[in-house]
Amino acid sequence: MERGKMAEAESLETAAEHERILREIESTDTACIGPTLRSVYDGEEHGRFMEKLETRIRNHDREIEKMCNFHYQGFVDSITELLKVRGEAQKLKNQVTDTNRKLQHEGKELVIAMEELKQCRLQQRNISATVDKLMLCLPVLEMYSKLRDQMKTKRHYPALKTLEHLEHTYLPQVSHYRFCKVMVDNIPKLREEIKDVSMSDLKDFLESIRKHSDKIGETAMKQAQQQRNLDNIILQQPRIGSKKKPKKDAYTIFDTEIGSTSPKSEQDSGILDVEDEEDDEEVPGAQDLVDFSPVYRCLHIYSVLGARETFENYYRKQRRKQARLVLQPPSNMHETLDGYRKYFNQIVGFFVVEDHILHTTQGLVNRAYIDELWEMALSKTIAALRTHSSYCSDPNLVLDLKNLIVLFADTLQVYGFPVNQLFDMLLEIRDQYSETLLKKWSGIFRNILDSDNYSPIPVTSEEIYKKVVGQFPFQDTELEKQPFPKKFPFSEFVPKVYNQIKEFIYACLKFSEDLHLSSTEVDDMIRKSTNLLLTRTLSSSLQNVIKRKNIGLTELVQIIINTTHLEKSCKYLEEFITNITNVLPETVHTTKLYGTTTFKDARHAAEEEIYTNLNQKIDQFLQLADYDWMTGELGNKASDYLVDLIAFLRSTFAVFTHLPGKVAQTACMSACKHLATSLMQLLLEAEVRQLTLGALQQFNLDVRECERPIAFCTE
Repeated sequence: MERGKMAEAESLETAAEHERILREIESTDTACIGPTLRSVYDGEEHGRFMEKLETRIRNHDREIEKMCNFHYQGFVDSITELLKVRGEAQKLKNQVTDTNRKLQHEGKELVIAMEELKQCRLQQRNISATVDKLMLCLPVLEMYSKLRDQMKTKRHYPALKTLEHLEHTYLPQVSHYRFCKVMVDNIPKLREEIKDVSMSDLKDFLESIRKHSDKIGETAMKQAQQQRNLDNIILQQPRIGSKKKPKKDAYTIFDTEIGSTSPKSEQDSGILDVEDEEDDEEVPGAQDLVDFSPVYRCLHIYSVLGARETFENYYRKQRRKQARLVLQPPSNMHETLDGYRKYFNQIVGFFVVEDHILHTTQGLVNRAYIDELWEMALSKTIAALRTHSSYCSDPNLVLDLKNLIVLFADTLQVYGFPVNQLFDMLLEIRDQYSETLLKKWSGIFRNILDSDNYSPIPVTSEEIYKKVVGQFPFQDTELEKQPFPKKFPFSEFVPKVYNQIKEFIYACLKFSEDLHLSSTEVDDMIRKSTNLLLTRTLSSSLQNVIKRKNIGLTELVQIIINTTHLEKSCKYLEEFITNITNVLPETVHTTKLYGTTTFKDARHAAEEEIYTNLNQKIDQFLQLADYDWMTGELGNKASDYLVDLIAFLRSTFAVFTHLPGKVAQTACMSACKHLATSLMQLLLEAEVRQLTLGALQQFNLDVRECERPIAFCTE
């Protein structure tokens, strides 16, 4: 019973499930019916379900049949009406076909025109697209053409700017075109070409600057000389309200290619540019001789290309090589002043250019590099000057060289280069200059002494007297009172030697000019050189004259007189040096003139030579003695040789009257002693005593001083 209830319950449950599935099939879209049918097949009652489904289908068929039966008459009526319409539709179709045929016939030309219009519109669209693309490409082509023109005209820096715009602005817009790819691939080659061409221009510039260095240096030194002359004029005679032309900027360079993009600084060292007041012409500056634009362009190009350091290293290396060439002096430089001048011009020109580059570029050269070059140049220049100046034997050339070195140093000092070592070297050249002066004045003194007549200077008029006194400081009241004609006690070589000593002092003073020495240093230099002139040069010349074989007693006496007056003139030379140096002799460090020893030594040598010559003359007269030893009578007349000897002694002692008393006395005593000694050998002392004492009394000499050697002879 229970089993039956359970079966019945399951059957009801299955029937309900089947009913639900059927409703779901009826209401669900056929695309989603798969899961529903799968649930049927997953169960075990799919047979019963199929029965249920068949039953449901039959029910629906009956309903459909009922509905169709209900609407069948309306369907028949509709078919009838549709058959009626078919005839009318056929007529309409025929009309439409006929109309279409006519329309096709009438619109054939229109279709052709429309086809042509279509092609035209297509061409127009293509043309428009082409124009747009060309408008996009034309700036690229124009920039490229401009680039080639700039490179052709060697405007490399603008060409580099154009290349930069072309690469970063224009080519990216048309990068898909093949010609643009060719351009992009060619850009590195163009950059290298610009670099190579600009470097070639730089090499040409370096070659040009090497050729123009001497001209630039000559210009700079000329301007420095004009500035110094102008300063001297202003110091000597200040002018108020004087108008001068404004100085032109010596380094102003107008570069139309670079324009405002040039990195040149406004600071400019400039070359001294002074108006020449005589000819009113301005000296051209460095920019008139050399175009510096290749350096600036090449520097800018390498900077833009990121190779500035490479350019700087190359420029400095090449300039160092040129510096070594410039500093190499020619082998014959010492022969003429022009050789030195050209050497200095090249050095000045080199450093003027480097100073200009230093102030007009940003870091191409720096102060350390310039200082290094200058140290090398200074050492080589000083060494070259020491070597070549040692060959100079002409004091005028040495003096001109000194002035040239001073101008060289002053010019470079304007540009900030230290030149103290050059002035120190000039002090070394000063010693050499003194030696050349001494050699020159040795010849001058020798000519004066050789051409002198060793006779007192005759004076026939007041004018001649004043002229001689103006040349030599001489004062003698007794001589002034004497009427004309009269004679000075000294010969012509006294004023000539005195004036030449003054000329020597002037020559020494000329060398000390512009050396930035103190007055004490100048005074000391002049006094030392003058002492050398007196004690070495003049002394040697006097000694040579005194020791000359053919010199006579008259000349020796005149030399003694002349040296006496020259010795007295030394105090006037002291005053002369004091006046030109403004250093008082009482100054502690002042060197004193000790040239008096020169004249004393010369006088003593002349006295000794007088004694020697006088004794030789006496011996020569005595050697003429000729006696008749067999005669038996004594004559009342002296021997001829004694007569000649007495005449010679009388004339000689007359010359001695011009000597100082002590010198004359010593000479007479020496002659008498020698004569007495010689006559003693001939046993003629009595006659000699008489003649000699008589001669001495004529010249107011102390006879008692002379009797001693005579008494010795008698004894």
